[in-house]
Parts: sequence; structure tokens; C-alpha cells
Amino acid sequence: MDAPELVDVSAMLQYITENPNYTSVPEDIMRDCQRVADSFHHTGVLVIKDPRVNENDNWKFLDMLEQYFIRASSQFYTDVIVPEIKPDLHYQVGATPERVEKARNHCGRINSLEEGNKAQTECPPKPDDKWRYFWRIGEFPEGKSDYEYPNISPADFAEWENTMNTWGYLMLNAIITVVRMFEAATGLEPGFMVDMLRGAPHLLAPTGSDLEKFGMGSIFAGYHYDLNFITIHGKSRFPGLFVWLRNGKKVAVKVQDGCLILQAGIMFEKLTGGFVMAGFHEVIYNEATDEAVRKAREEDRPRWRVSSTLFGHIRYNVVLEPLPQLENRMGMSLEEARKKYPPITAEENVIEELKEINLW
Repeated sequence: MDAPELVDVSAMLQYITENPNYTSVPEDIMRDCQRVADSFHHTGVLVIKDPRVNENDNWKFLDMLEQYFIRASSQFYTDVIVPEIKPDLHYQVGATPERVEKARNHCGRINSLEEGNKAQTECPPKPDDKWRYFWRIGEFPEGKSDYEYPNISPADFAEWENTMNTWGYLMLNAIITVVRMFEAATGLEPGFMVDMLRGAPHLLAPTGSDLEKFGMGSIFAGYHYDLNFITIHGKSRFPGLFVWLRNGKKVAVKVQDGCLILQAGIMFEKLTGGFVMAGFHEVIYNEATDEAVRKAREEDRPRWRVSSTLFGHIRYNVVLEPLPQLENRMGMSLEEARKKYPPITAEENVIEELKEINLW
């Protein structure tokens, strides 16, 4: 498979709404579910068309984040304190300034990529030329007080909370729908994986990159996989995101109106014993970005690349290890898979990965 599947989730969404206690899905919907599982297996990536997506909500979200990053960066560049930056909380809520977050070192993998599919990330990777804002989505887990970092709303953004929650919950609900389809396709009990998402530290995590300060060849996100379960994005106003499929092919991401793109994280890989592999990606300033910047300049629009990203996580106390129900899909025995992916809790996994990317 040389490209991720585009799957319309409308039928599944309607079916589970009308049949909340379903134990199986009809044959026509099962075909869509199988395409979801196949796309994750062969590419690590999936594009969905979701009737809940309202592009006006996405534009409103992007507008607000552009204005925030413009203000925060102007303060930061002139040594004015940005109150939303919280290094004491490991940047897990609020803002992370540029050149703090850094991709894990995947130089061995980068060097093995074939010509035409190479990453632009330097080896070893340098800190990313991007800002980030973390906003928690979903309920806190019971009895886990150290997860209860309060969300931070910047001053003078009256619609901040509503705008962030509207877009964040839409994308989280899209992940849940896709996970239900993956469950159906792979024979997992309905809700088995979805339950692992309840009480997890899901993060709406838009990035902001200053396209006037940084130019051609800049690396806004070094070549990496994500530490979470599934990452989901809406449409950005500026190109530059590339993903790598399981076969090593490099693909430029273009998200159509009404669609969302999902990519598997390392938690998905560990739970499926490698049936689904964590997808690698990179965000750069290239010729297509430059053309979009020129057009934005002509139209007097902000020149900040904002991503509408959400990290879907697994609850902190879930043990990440290959699921026995998926053994026949792993390409190895369960014993071999559990040697390759030794058990680790989701919380331990997050801390281990955060240390590697300079956020812990």
C-alpha cells in the first residue's frame, strides 16, 4: 500500500449512535472497518472523512492560535515573561517556546532511508524551530492527582476555552470512532481499546512556527514518531508535513476539507505487537511552504504555520504489551512479541519518552 486509505466514518458513526450496545457491525460497515485496520497496518496512517468536522471551527481555532503565537513570541523575543510557559510542569500545560522540544535521535533509521525518501532532519537532531501549546482534553483519572495540572487560558482571549474544547473534543471523538472500527476489524471486544482511553491525559497540542523568522530548510519538527497512542490533525494553512509509510515511502500530507489525518504512535505499536507500527513524520519549510507564505504576504495574512494537533493517549495505569487477541496478526509468536515489547505502563512510557525529547 503506497498511500493511506481515505475512509468515510459516517456509516459507523450512525450505527454506533443507534446501537450503543452493539456486539458486531453489519457487513458493509465491516468493510470500512477493515480498511481502517489495513491502512494502519500497511502505512501507520489513516485519513478519515467525518461529518462532525466543521471547517469553520478549524479556521476559528487557527485564527486564535496565530494571534496567540504572534503575541507570545513578541514577548519572548524581547525578554518579556510569557506567563503561559511552565517549565516547572515539564511544559505539559501551556506554552513551550521554540528550540526547547527536540526529536529523539533516529539517525540510524534516517541514514537507512532510500534516496527520494530521505528526511531533512540533521543528525544528531537540533531543537525544533516551533512553539507548542498544550491544553488537556477529557476527564482526569481517578486517584491520580499529579495529572491534574490545570489548563492555562491566556489573558485577553475570551473565547480561548470554548474554542480549544470545541476542536479538541471533536478530534478526540474522531479517534474514539476510529478505534471502535479497528476493534471491529481485528476481532477485539467492542470498547476494549476505547476503555484504555478513558481518563487518559489527552492533549490538544497545536504548534506554531514563525514563517518570517525561519526560512527555507528550517526544521519545525524533526523526524520522529509520537510517544502516545494516536495523533490526529486537521487542515493547516501551510504545507510542510511529511509522513513515512511502513514501506519507507515519504508522503507529503494534504488534508482535504471535512477530513482529518491520524497516525499511529508508539503505544499503538506496543499494544498490537507491531501489527501497527508507530509512524514517523517531519515538518519542514520547503518550496510549497514558501509559495504559501508569499501568497499570505500578498493577502496580508499572518505568516505562522499552526497545526491543529491532538495527542490521543492511553490511561496511565494500562500496561502496554502485545495483546494476546492479536497474536495471529503480529507475524511472530506472542512470546516473541512480548520480548520485543516488554511490559511498561503508559505513564512510564510517557516519562521515558519525554526525557528523550528534552521535556522532562
